[in-house]
Amino acid sequence: MTVHTSWRRRAALSTVALACCASALAGLPAGASAAPSPTGSTAAAATFTDDFNGAAGSAVDGSKWQIETGDNVNNHERQYYTSGNNNAALDGQGNLVITARKENPGNYQCWYGRCEYTSARLNTSGKFTQTYGHVEARMKVPRGQGMWPAFWILGADIGNVGWPQSGEIDVMENVGFEPGTVHGTLHGPGYSGSGGIGAGYTLPGGEAFSDKFHTFAVDWSPNKVTWSVDGNVYQTRTPADLGGKQWVFDKPFFLILNLAVGGYWPGDPDGSTSFPQQLVVDYVHVTTNN
Repeated sequence: MTVHTSWRRRAALSTVALACCASALAGLPAGASAAPSPTGSTAAAATFTDDFNGAAGSAVDGSKWQIETGDNVNNHERQYYTSGNNNAALDGQGNLVITARKENPGNYQCWYGRCEYTSARLNTSGKFTQTYGHVEARMKVPRGQGMWPAFWILGADIGNVGWPQSGEIDVMENVGFEPGTVHGTLHGPGYSGSGGIGAGYTLPGGEAFSDKFHTFAVDWSPNKVTWSVDGNVYQTRTPADLGGKQWVFDKPFFLILNLAVGGYWPGDPDGSTSFPQQLVVDYVHVTTNN
């Protein structure tokens, strides 16, 4: 595979190359508003629900998720994504915990030599896709230099058309050197990687996203994507924002959750970074538009 830009994130999903990326973008625009209440005569219907209920130590539900394995040279990430419940397991309290560890019990080999870290990445490709709707996760992110948690959706046709023609919507990305800011971004042909279209949302008063759980969501409809944090809308994007470039968000997408360690954007962990680090996910819910 070719690295399109130094901000690219790409790892293998079986034989299909997946992509996720982000750029350091502006903070919360002035005038962020509350997410609109649903209106209309048709109630939204739940299409994907995972509340991560189960015994402590259990793996995720294999009917909903598949686990990716391997390293990621294209973003120069440092982790090896492991299988099963080694780095992604239920905690018995209704959460999925994705754990990044400074270890290598399997003698995994990475692009830079013997891997230094393990973590997990999971997706719903081949199990769940959807066009339009409300996509939401309630999560508590880790905190530390080099941490890079993400919740994102990717065009299901990536195996046929490649990235960025597939389209990508980053619902939430956070990098460790910005503990109080998350980013939401669109990527498509001519506006990918560091050229992605998006914005950031910054918590008030110096708060950090690792302090407690927050809800991250997009409301996605024909020719429109709106991002919110804890119900506060902070950006809306339409084809008018693309400067004439192609809008590729009117087709099925699948879900991805991962916790990367290091890479071009966050930088690598340093002496201030403690391990293990955890991305704790209370739930992932997807509904139709009402």
